[in-house]
Amino acid sequence: MSNSTPRTAATSLDAPHPADADLARAIGAGDSRAFELLMRRHNRRLFRVARAILGDDAESEDALQEAYLAAYRNMGSFQGGAKLSTWLTRIVINEALGRLRRRKRMAVVVPFTASGRDESNDQEDAMSDASAERPEAAAMRAELRALLERRIDELPSQFRTVFMLRDVEELSVEETAECLDIPAATVRTRSFRARALLRDSLSRDIDIGTVSAFEFAGARCDRIVEGVLARLRSVTLPVRTAGPDDPA
Repeated sequence: MSNSTPRTAATSLDAPHPADADLARAIGAGDSRAFELLMRRHNRRLFRVARAILGDDAESEDALQEAYLAAYRNMGSFQGGAKLSTWLTRIVINEALGRLRRRKRMAVVVPFTASGRDESNDQEDAMSDASAERPEAAAMRAELRALLERRIDELPSQFRTVFMLRDVEELSVEETAECLDIPAATVRTRSFRARALLRDSLSRDIDIGTVSAFEFAGARCDRIVEGVLARLRSVTLPVRTAGPDDPA
């Protein structure tokens, strides 16, 4: 007979990274702390999934909140046949698709926005210390990210959702298929097509940008001329600019 005592849901939450199954049991017992941990753990993926379907930040946040409430109410029915993250993803997808159908019925056109990354995500913050980055590099990185997000937004919905799960969230083909309830072959086809469309659109952006790369006129030209004249003044006689009476 073992002397070890069974681990309860309450004690399992004291671990540094409690398992989803432990969180689910605790939530089913009404533990709000466990629910907060669960939301913070899966917020980024679930927001991105909603955003891929709805194409709007504010509505995606609303959809995610509604999906979390539905998950909380039904946590007792979670049987563990699938991963909890997959179960949650399906709830978010259903909520987002329901909103999309209602939007279409009302004939409301909502434009895609260029923002949409969860800026509060700790994992992303850890990857790049913005405080140590030069302002020029930070601005360029922000512009590139905004461009990429705009082009992702322009993908057809069925491709955009697969791309978000496979390439942004890095889910496997099998996990993506389970989340979306489609065959794995369909996931592979849509993923390939999404990447091709994205490459084409970004290539066009690069072709257009290449023409104006390293622009010289304007402030850059003035800055170089003024810098050279300043250095000349510091080591030689004052530089005389042409006057109206000087010969042509």
